[in-house]
Amino acid sequence: MKEKIIEVLEKIRPYIQRDGGDVEFVSVDEHGVVTVRMLGACADCLSLDATLSDGIEAILLEEVEGVTAVRLEETQQLF
Repeated sequence: MKEKIIEVLEKIRPYIQRDGGDVEFVSVDEHGVVTVRMLGACADCLSLDATLSDGIEAILLEEVEGVTAVRLEETQQLF
């Protein structure tokens, strides 16, 4: 399943990169929950939730059997 997820993300990436952002696969767990990392302009974008749920998650749910959800990687910011 991991390989198929990465393959689908590679198809999506050019569209995200057009807006100055990027998406990176982090992991998939035993429940089919995919974790991704958003980079560049997407990391702080006001449309991040929509991009994640209406774009990335919708496409992965449709194209990769076994995917149940897509989550954003939890990151710690150090100040």
